[in-house]
Amino acid sequence: MAELRPSGAPGPTAPPAPGPTAPPAFASLFPPGLHAIYGECRRLYPDQPNPLQVTAIVKYWLGGPDPLDYVSMYRNMGSPSANIPEHWHYISFGLSDLYGDNRVHEFTGTDGPSGFGFELTFRLKRETGESAPPTWPAELMQGLARYVFQSENTFCSGDHVSWHSPLDNSESRIQHMLLTEDPQMQPVQTPFGVVTFLQIVGVCTEELHSAQQWNGQGILELLRMVPVAGGPWLITDMRRGETIFEIDPHLQERVDKGIETDGSNLSGVSAKCAWDDLSRPPEDDEDSRSICIGTQPRRLSGKDTEQIRETLRRGLEINSKPVLPPINPQINPQRQNGLTHDRAPSRKDSLESDSSTTIIPHELIRTRQLESVHLKFNQESGALIPLCLRGRLLHGRHFTYKSITGDMAITFVSTGVEGAFATEEHPYAAHGPWLQILLTEEFVEKMLEDLEDLTSPEEFKLPKEYSWPEKKLKVSILPDVVFDSPLH
Repeated sequence: MAELRPSGAPGPTAPPAPGPTAPPAFASLFPPGLHAIYGECRRLYPDQPNPLQVTAIVKYWLGGPDPLDYVSMYRNMGSPSANIPEHWHYISFGLSDLYGDNRVHEFTGTDGPSGFGFELTFRLKRETGESAPPTWPAELMQGLARYVFQSENTFCSGDHVSWHSPLDNSESRIQHMLLTEDPQMQPVQTPFGVVTFLQIVGVCTEELHSAQQWNGQGILELLRMVPVAGGPWLITDMRRGETIFEIDPHLQERVDKGIETDGSNLSGVSAKCAWDDLSRPPEDDEDSRSICIGTQPRRLSGKDTEQIRETLRRGLEINSKPVLPPINPQINPQRQNGLTHDRAPSRKDSLESDSSTTIIPHELIRTRQLESVHLKFNQESGALIPLCLRGRLLHGRHFTYKSITGDMAITFVSTGVEGAFATEEHPYAAHGPWLQILLTEEFVEKMLEDLEDLTSPEEFKLPKEYSWPEKKLKVSILPDVVFDSPLH
């Protein structure tokens, strides 16, 4: 739970917000990381020393559910001459290290990132006659922060978030988010490291899909060009009823050309997916050196998890030389946290730490060549297969699905990707529960023809199966409920 109060109101856990010139004695009592961020806020808003603030009643480090200690809300007057409307500016406190005493974040020095290295911001267009900022953006920011704390996956500029619901729980078309650098907030050097500011930008479903098929930065640039869709400061207007492509149809041509030229920057997603080895003899079930996919999938090792994490992170850049992380037959001495974000809210959650399933040492899991495989996806994940094929593999890249309901992963690779253990001679290969599938350009073109109906979800009926017997490959699109069972 959270409460709304002026940031200058006295309280047992949050003293008044000091400015950059706070007396030394007072500053020493005030959390130094918090003080540094407040200094940047006061630089932008010197006339608002005590903005309204949403604060967690029970702090996260005391067992509360909300990772952000505070969300401050400022009134920004915009710039009428630059066609920038008046809006509310929300700024989070808690993804970075506010305290420096290891109560939330491990202190690693002043040179690197503070905590997760960033705070979230959000700019919401002020409605006529609105005298106070709505508080729903604070809960939205808490939701994103929970994902970061539970998965320990950070956000970067150009990332997208599929939310599948109006951000303010209304009937709005603004149902997803992109992330970019805040246009006014500058990076802050704190005693515990550097903090940057990532701004949440609300977008429509069509804009999200374009960001997935091309890249987030390209769509953000188009949004900046359309004043009613964000403008230079990317201000979210929850009343916006048209996409940028409806406002200016020529923008779709820009996206189509970008996809054709650049391909997609999205190199992986967390998804509802699974795979089965159709060629595996039943008597191999007790072979401790081989994979075990089925009712008892073995846990991904720390090294596998790190490799898949790095593969997913590459969705933020165009790979000029697409390389998968090589298999290194060494046990990673450090615990690697999972990519799953719908599990119990433990910041130190790990794929290896909460299972009774026997963990197989990394060097004992050999890479196996498979003769025939069956891939399973829910409808949302399956709809990304054409993007994977057209936007990634035809551009010589790779694409990874990491299961959020089981500890397995599927990586599609093209013949130009280095470091893959799938080859043209053996196109299906698995290392533990990580499956790689190598597809030639000719087969990709064939699959795109056969999977064309995946791009028309309104005409799609589940379950749906696609099969290429000559390639010994089968793909099934299944209802979500299938992936909620223990089998996956």
